[in-house]
Amino acid sequence: MKFISTLILTLFFILQADAKQAAKPTKAPATKTETAILAAGCFWGVEEFFRQVPGVTDAKVGYAGGTMKNPKYEDVSEGITGHAESVEIQFDPQKISYEKILDLFFKMHDPTTKNRQGNDKGTQYRSAIFYENDIQKKNAQDFIVKVEKSKAWKDPIVTEIAAAPTFYPAEEYHQKYLIKNPGGYDNHFVRKISFDTAK
Repeated sequence: MKFISTLILTLFFILQADAKQAAKPTKAPATKTETAILAAGCFWGVEEFFRQVPGVTDAKVGYAGGTMKNPKYEDVSEGITGHAESVEIQFDPQKISYEKILDLFFKMHDPTTKNRQGNDKGTQYRSAIFYENDIQKKNAQDFIVKVEKSKAWKDPIVTEIAAAPTFYPAEEYHQKYLIKNPGGYDNHFVRKISFDTAK
């Protein structure tokens, strides 16, 4: 009889432990994001544009492609550091592809003007794609070929393609600048053009 009581109690505790384990909520696996670093003129508008794109999880303004370590805005704006005003974009590849980001990039700024976008002139305002890996490099090269074949832009594409350098986040007052300063300067918008070459 004592043996049966012990067995019943043991089974009771095992079942209770299993029930507690089953009741624990499970965390969904974290979504793996990818990074795109793009330069397309004044970074305020580029950041705000991509922040609103579905599938983009974060966008941060900063400086990329130059020679000075830890550049400040004043240094970059003089055009002597070699940096471009850039945006580091984090995106969920299950919701938006790198190719779609490139499609938007080539429509939201003029990739045919060298070292200039709108009123902004200088190497810091150049058009550039800083690739993270060989796949992004090939995608960028192929996309430029596609854009040029489409003749959507009448002049040749001057967008620089380079390996992703160190990305230096810009000063805090530049982050989400157009949210903090509604109506601030911005010349980025999607042109009604297509890069489809199918007839």
